[in-house]
Amino acid sequence: MQTELSGTGVAACWRLFGALLLALVLTGAAATGPARAQSPAISQATPNASAFRIVDFDWVDGARSRPVPARLHWPNDVAPGARIPLIVFSHGMGGSRRGYSYLARYWASRGVASLHVQHAGSDTSVWAGNPLTLVQRLQQAAHESEALARGLDVRFALDRVLSRDVGAYEAQIDRQRIVVAGHSYGANTALVAVGAGVMREGRRMEAKDPRFAAAIVISSPPFYGEPQLAPVLENVTVPTLHVTSTGDVIKIPGYYSAAADRLAIYNAIATPRKALAVFQGGSHSMFTDRPGTGGLDLNPKVKAATAELSLAFLDLVFDGDRTAMARWNAKWQPIMASSPGAPPLLRPVARSSVTQ
Repeated sequence: MQTELSGTGVAACWRLFGALLLALVLTGAAATGPARAQSPAISQATPNASAFRIVDFDWVDGARSRPVPARLHWPNDVAPGARIPLIVFSHGMGGSRRGYSYLARYWASRGVASLHVQHAGSDTSVWAGNPLTLVQRLQQAAHESEALARGLDVRFALDRVLSRDVGAYEAQIDRQRIVVAGHSYGANTALVAVGAGVMREGRRMEAKDPRFAAAIVISSPPFYGEPQLAPVLENVTVPTLHVTSTGDVIKIPGYYSAAADRLAIYNAIATPRKALAVFQGGSHSMFTDRPGTGGLDLNPKVKAATAELSLAFLDLVFDGDRTAMARWNAKWQPIMASSPGAPPLLRPVARSSVTQ
């Protein structure tokens, strides 16, 4: 089942780091797929907030007897025969397909489609029910079986949107420019989709999908129960963009994660094709649609900066175009946790720079 809504009526529904330099240039980032210099840069497309539509899908993965609802934001002005990028987005703990709409609107108004997947085992349902059993529900939602199921949700949803029986979308999606993204638990899911995995009973559990050419990782928690991150992330080889802040602390019943954990995820990825953006201050939830959290003034700025950075990252990855990334660095320097005027780095930020 699918339901189409109007794109114009959509409402804008963790300890402190030391000063961290901003790593915004990827070494060899354009190695995933051919450069498309003949096409306008994604980030330079003219914004038009009314130039997209929203389609809701109420899919069920019959093989797993699991609902996989999804919401597609699709640009309206895709030229006949043209192919556009697709970002598959995974929400955080307790979220839904309706969340992170500020990103979806920004992307769609610039010609980039996004498919927001809802994960039935860790969506809004975890907040419903007896408050006395909330911790139990959160523990079940964070279990490795659910983490793997979320990765399979992403795969299933991508299968569906690339099939002909849901419309003409598959014919207009550029198979070389499919990206996975997510926030918080969804950032873990995005990493699972590009190769993160754990060893259990002698076998590696993972849900890697080779169709993803890059990943956008916003506020990724640690992989709970895994003392060493390098083995978990050793198979992540696509370019990754990591976004966080010095106030990015996770505090939910039964779980705590300091802001330094976001940097640990970034450092544990072996490939040099990665970038890190650290905002000064803020909070974990300011990357959601919630207004005001992390600071009334900072919140909308971080949202705008994150949206712009994501497409500047895609320009660099797919077209080798560094212009938008350089422009972004100059524009948003005042809210970054970096030395004033510091140039981009070509190397990861050292773990020793973190103040516990």
